[in-house]
Amino acid sequence: MMDVDSYRWRPPKTNYLPHNIDMDPVVEEFEIPLGRASDHENAAYFEKMKLAAQEFNIVRPKGYTVSYHATSEMEKHHFGQTHPMKPWRLTLTKSLVTAYGMPFAMDNYNTRHATYEELNSFHSSDYLDYLATAAPEDQPRDLDNPDKDVKFNLGGSDCPLFHGLYDYCSMSAGTSLDAARKICNKQSDIAIAWGGGLHHAKKSEASGFCYINDIVLAILQLLRLYPRVLYIDIDVHHGDGVEEAFFSTDRVMTVSFHKYQPEVFFPGTGGLNDNGPKSEHNPGAHHAINVPLNDGITDEQYEHLFKSIIGQVNTTFRPSAIALQCGADSLAGDRLGRFNLKVEGHAACVRFCKSLGIPMILFGGGGYTPRNVARAWAYETSIAIGADQNIPAEIPQHAPWRQHFVHETLFPTLEQSMSEPRNNKNTEKRLRDIVAHVHEQLRFVQHAPSVQSSIIPPDLGPVRDEVEERLKEERGEREGDEVERRVKEQGLGVEGEMAV
Repeated sequence: MMDVDSYRWRPPKTNYLPHNIDMDPVVEEFEIPLGRASDHENAAYFEKMKLAAQEFNIVRPKGYTVSYHATSEMEKHHFGQTHPMKPWRLTLTKSLVTAYGMPFAMDNYNTRHATYEELNSFHSSDYLDYLATAAPEDQPRDLDNPDKDVKFNLGGSDCPLFHGLYDYCSMSAGTSLDAARKICNKQSDIAIAWGGGLHHAKKSEASGFCYINDIVLAILQLLRLYPRVLYIDIDVHHGDGVEEAFFSTDRVMTVSFHKYQPEVFFPGTGGLNDNGPKSEHNPGAHHAINVPLNDGITDEQYEHLFKSIIGQVNTTFRPSAIALQCGADSLAGDRLGRFNLKVEGHAACVRFCKSLGIPMILFGGGGYTPRNVARAWAYETSIAIGADQNIPAEIPQHAPWRQHFVHETLFPTLEQSMSEPRNNKNTEKRLRDIVAHVHEQLRFVQHAPSVQSSIIPPDLGPVRDEVEERLKEERGEREGDEVERRVKEQGLGVEGEMAV
């Protein structure tokens, strides 16, 4: 019998592939074994979301707008059975965000793929061409031979060539670019892109599970409007790709908090004295701040360190926009991380940055224990919309895949997150020395550096407008507009009688 599903009409893909190649990339997707909800089940869940929003007083924040940028197609991809990166963590994050009713307090965007031209605004053409056309490989090339050479660092255990790789990269970059454009268009004050944050990718090389540096692409977009952008990285790994991309400019200051043990811990860069170009004549001198940390740092230490450094950076550099990478591998119990941070300590960084009142993008990043990644990003979403004091600690009973969280709380203890907390190797004297060093470096930073740029990043406006208009027609967004209109008529997400 003919498989009817295989002949369903599908809208054509947008032209986001290289123009100078003839072969089509392999875009087979990995289907996660979760099943698909029926229309009836989706409608029932939507009603539960509405009740949760009313019960927890989830309303749109006053005085500013929050937007949420995602595409569910990213969640279907798979790096490999033994690879620590699990895109399914985005599914778990969505389950918590929706279960608490948070979407009613935000503008929610189903983002498109980034085009080839958009990716090419930072990444080299030869790298993108290979990324788009390399055949997927079920087994990493260096599995049997660790010294085997791989082109552009693609195909090894670190950055495997999995099915649908170029699609995945384009979607990740698309979420971050959409967030940046909503900030630039003044449509949003805080834009959330948990599918982005891949901070290790270089111009012509994949690195550390990162293939496309969506953060760099987003910051290039921000620089078209904002004089100075502050990039902050709280991933457990050094944000080397972003630092390298903006190494010689005074319009971007990068600040990375990370574990530093160069002999054994990836990527081995980001020492305390690595503060940008050594030449004082280079505009980027002193505009790279690195905060190297040891195993076991606690919430209290991390929060104090973060506020002491970012507070002074804000005073000195005077950023006009913030790009905050919220890598969740710095949480306790992470598969690769080594800190003793709880969800509350990680989220304190988001809360402090929000208090500065500067337009901000929240990116995802690392995080290899999916249930804890979802907890952190969901709670940080609640901080963005100002609902962190309203939502209960107990995960709602109707949350999809609730059993995967093991513990029913949004805020697991260290004992619940890991069998035994790691020995804290960060002495108070060491932390004081780090703060003193950073403050000394900031003395060399001129206030409000020049907004002039010798190379203006391309906007690609005509290309973007054409693609977005085509997608609007193909995906029937007019129907979605009608659904959104009906939701607004119900008054959901608008402060009313039940608000306090």
